[in-house]
Amino acid sequence: MRIANLNRKTNETDITLTLNVDGKGIANINTGCGFLDHMLTLFAHHSRMDLTVTCKGDTWVDDHHTVEDVGITLGQALAQALGDKKGITRYGSMLLPMDEALILSALDFSGRSCLVYDMNIPTEKVGTFDTELCEEFWLAFVRNAACTLHIKQMSGSNSHHIIEGAFKSVARSMRVAVAIDKDFADEVPSTKGAL
Repeated sequence: MRIANLNRKTNETDITLTLNVDGKGIANINTGCGFLDHMLTLFAHHSRMDLTVTCKGDTWVDDHHTVEDVGITLGQALAQALGDKKGITRYGSMLLPMDEALILSALDFSGRSCLVYDMNIPTEKVGTFDTELCEEFWLAFVRNAACTLHIKQMSGSNSHHIIEGAFKSVARSMRVAVAIDKDFADEVPSTKGAL
């Protein structure tokens, strides 16, 4: 089983996270940021990874540290769970509609951290959530998962739909990318022999 258990504590956040890559999409999320909880719950469901996250963060300041640090910890957990990445499909992509929003994501577990984020979210907030934190989350995730991730908004006018579409699209791309390719189950998916 590809499982990771992490604890990350700073002066700003205290996070406990468990990730089972080969799960069923079960989520138990309590970050203190309701919108992030919603996004991580649907991320778990659509990636089919089991995800448990608790975070005690300085949300009296704002949600920035919580969102960024959860992204860091999730990226670290995924890197740990995938290990040497032997047998994974490596690449995944999804063009996902969320009502009027259409989001393209493409993912490569290359060992190289790169985020290309092309989103135009029309409002500064969804509820109390600062929409600029969507990019902060994915940047923190990519840096720690050591992957390349492109997220491109093709259409959309509702901020909630756009962000939710991005999380669902990335989850679906990830579901494909981390799946074991039975024809190459004992191989690292790179001509270099390592990722």
